[in-house]
Amino acid sequence: MAYVSFPGLGIEPFYMERVAFSIGKIDVNWYGVIITCGMILAVLYALWHAKIESVKSDDVIDLALAGIISGIIGARLYYVIMEWQDYLVTGKGFFRNLWETFLGVINIPGGGLAIYGGIIGGFFACLVVAKIKHIHFPIIADIAGPAVFVGQILGRWGNFVNVEAFGGPTDLPWRMCSEVVARDFLKKGLVDFSGYQAVLDGSLGAHPTFLYESLWNLVGLIIITVLYKKKKFPGQMFLLYITWYGFGRMLIESLRTDSLAVGDIRISQLVALATFVLGTVLLVLGSRKATKQKKIEVNLENTNEENTNGTLN
Repeated sequence: MAYVSFPGLGIEPFYMERVAFSIGKIDVNWYGVIITCGMILAVLYALWHAKIESVKSDDVIDLALAGIISGIIGARLYYVIMEWQDYLVTGKGFFRNLWETFLGVINIPGGGLAIYGGIIGGFFACLVVAKIKHIHFPIIADIAGPAVFVGQILGRWGNFVNVEAFGGPTDLPWRMCSEVVARDFLKKGLVDFSGYQAVLDGSLGAHPTFLYESLWNLVGLIIITVLYKKKKFPGQMFLLYITWYGFGRMLIESLRTDSLAVGDIRISQLVALATFVLGTVLLVLGSRKATKQKKIEVNLENTNEENTNGTLN
């Protein structure tokens, strides 16, 4: 439990409870509840677009199951690989080291998921499902990609409940204050003791980067939803998704204090930049190809009409 406030917005401190409810001795956290709701809404969104693409609902359900499972595995592996030193157990004998390391790796409730690992895992799941179902992969990607936005929009509020995934110090009106924020800043050397007290007093706070990303994804989802029926080529909506998200994540990641990094390189920021550049290039090439194909079809249609008229005359 931790308090959170937004003093610049007039929101007084309130306590954030992580546990939603308990079943016996098992606590069910709000984070898990929110993520689950996000997954359900994402599947419903995918089913809606599946009708546009004339893809069977059963195929979408298979895609969702494969994507969710692969996404969770990918998100966990991505995080563990980046933070391997926190999971590698040594000094207890080979088999015990191996067993305890394995237990740490699969302890998802203990925290540690990375969205880009989930996207990568889900991407390969889409490839497999498309192959098995004999569906053109770009169509599957168009359905799945934007649906991920839905899960991400809601999922970031799970980070809010956990008071995590926030940014560095700021005195902007929408700053987020908490003792968790103050301790994090002090531990990482972002503030001294006076800055620590400033966070507790509310004159200094953190960038609510969870909110930035949630809103950015919401705008992206609206754009894709509006443009979906007007897409020029299969795969365009998926490319728009990775481009939009990549650009936003690249900027937001620079504000966060908990970025996964190798040395001074923020891995998620680097991946975001790569997906933004790749997505932009493929969008331009795809649009040019679609426009060129459209012109060929129009010219061919006009030629056929001229030939027909000539025959009738």
